[in-house]
Formats: sequence, structure tokens, C-alpha cells
Amino acid sequence: MDGAGRDNVAASTRVWLSWPERLAAKAIVSAFYGDRPRLSYWNGCSTGGRQGLMEALRYPADYDGIIAGAPVNDRTHQLTWELWVAQAVHRDEASYIPPAKYSAIHQAAMNACDARDGLKDDLIDDPRSCRFDPGVLECKSGDAASCLTRPQVEAARRIYAPAVNRKTKQQIFPALQPGSELGWGGLAGPQPAGEAVEFFQYVIFNDPTWDFRTLEFDTAADPADDVAGVLNVTDPNLKPFFDRGGKLLLYHGWNDQLVAPLNSVNYYTRVTSMLDPGTAASSIRLFMMPGVNHCQGGNGPDTFDRMKAIEDWVERGQTPSRIDASHATAGTIDRTRPLCAYPQVARHTGSGSTDDAANFVCKNP
Repeated sequence: MDGAGRDNVAASTRVWLSWPERLAAKAIVSAFYGDRPRLSYWNGCSTGGRQGLMEALRYPADYDGIIAGAPVNDRTHQLTWELWVAQAVHRDEASYIPPAKYSAIHQAAMNACDARDGLKDDLIDDPRSCRFDPGVLECKSGDAASCLTRPQVEAARRIYAPAVNRKTKQQIFPALQPGSELGWGGLAGPQPAGEAVEFFQYVIFNDPTWDFRTLEFDTAADPADDVAGVLNVTDPNLKPFFDRGGKLLLYHGWNDQLVAPLNSVNYYTRVTSMLDPGTAASSIRLFMMPGVNHCQGGNGPDTFDRMKAIEDWVERGQTPSRIDASHATAGTIDRTRPLCAYPQVARHTGSGSTDDAANFVCKNP
């Protein structure tokens, strides 16, 4: 998804702007209204989330509020990790996990993890609290859609494990989490992710015949960073953005099948560790979304009024600690839940429907 900027021109006039048009549009608005826009906002997910963080880091005076969903901020390591997943299922013919088996892996993960928060509701509120081993699905004899062969078990374990440099033991990129299995086809399907293959073929090695199976993870990330590090937004020093009153709202689905969700948790942690507690509390919020895929979709409530949240924060000083979100089936809302400011999670009060956000409170895990 691409990002978009938004300018608050006057109390009742708002204009949507795409990222490349921003500077020219500000000049046009200033000429037409006789004054610059009063407030400017950014709202983007995935690549748009990365662009939003890039604005906060490199051009801290551009926006007053930035919404960055599932940001691909460590782009070179993300592309390296995509081939980690591809190698897991294409190491040899026996390692490949047919999509027909995804539902069995997903169900096993839900059986192991769903009820750990006290509710069996088809949502995993924090996958880190569950140690799911796909080995429970190993076929007892033969092969079937309901089980995994030994090589497939090892491939699944690798998907659930972060990409790591074996020599330095340094993590290159985090892993997909239990709950994401129904979307594995994007990175673990019949073909490796084309963007990752072409990145190394044409940008890093300048060799269109290069085979992704030959990538060595002990050395892969360094040349990628050296050649294309300009794509990344890994510097956690957003103090210039916060010092001028900027607000940053991050969100990420725990079931994200394309960008490992712990990437956002790790970046948020690095950013807040550089700030005094007061600045962190008033300037940055992360909302993790149980059951939600990349930017949207999945079993979890994936829809919330992001612009209202950022406008209330910037314009009225209402720092968001809880945002109610909804899930719809065939256009009809069938569940609402609160999204809680990280590290808090939603907990049922013990009475009332578990599909009604009013019956939940945000608590520390």
C-alpha cells in the first residue's frame, strides 16, 4: 500500500496529497489560500509505513502526525529474510509445503495458542506467549493434507524462526508468527518472492542468472546494506520529530504474512529506549492487532479510524491508549475489540459478549 499525506488547510477544509506531490501542493495551497496549511498528516501502510518513518527521520518538519502501519523500514533485511523463507521450502522437492496443508498447520497453531489468554475466540492476542512446534503434525505413516512430512516439519520450523547470521549469531530479520499460516503462500509458495530475487539479481549481484538457493545468510545482509541501505529507516533517533511536537502512531497485525510483526515491536522498543519516559508516553504509540494480516484482513478486527486517532492526538492532546476496531464479514460488522497501546493487551471483563469491545479492558500482559 502506498502512503498519502493529508493537510489541514483550515478548520473545515482538508486536502489529500500523495507523497511525490507534497511540496508542490503546499506551494499551491499557500498561493490559493494566502497561508500555509495549518497541520499536515501522513497515513500509510507497508511501503507507505516505511515512507512515513522516513519522513519522521529525514524531514521531521514535514508532518505533525504520522500513521505508519506494518512499516517495511528495514527493507534490505526484509528482502534477505524473504529468501530465508523461500529457501526453507525450496531446499529440495521434499521440503515444499503445499498450500493445501496450510489450514492444518493453522488449526494446530490455534489449538496450541488461542486459549492462552483465557478466551477461545480464534485470535492469538500475543503469539510470543505460545511455543508452537509444527512437529505435532508430523505424519505417522505416509503423507496426507492433514499432516507434515519430516522435511516439511523442518521447513515450517524455519519459517517460524528468524533469519540469523550463523557466524555472528546476529538476527537479520524476525520471523512469521503462529496464526499467519493461511497467508504463507505469499513468501513460501511455489515461487520465491520475485521482489527479493530480482533485488539480489539486479541490484546486489548484477547477474540475472543468479539462483536464490545460493544465498549465504552469513554474508547476505552486508552487501545489501552497502548497496541499498538508503532504502532503510532503521535509525531510532526520531527526537527532532518529537521535539517539534510530532506524533507517531504505529500499528501492525500479529498475523502479518508478508512483514514479520516483531519488526515493528523491535523498532518501537529501540525508539522509546532513546527517549525519556515523558516524551515516549506523549509522542509514540504502537498498536498490535491480533488476528490481522498485512495491513488488513484476517480473523481479527482490522478496521479503525486512524485519522480520528491521530487528529485527536495532535489537535486535542488526546493520547491514544485504546482504539476500538471492528471486523466485518460480507460488509456486516460481527466483532469489535479494543486495540491496546503496546505492551498492553485486551482482556475480557468476565461478562458480556466476547464480540463487543465494551466488555474488554486494556491490561499489561
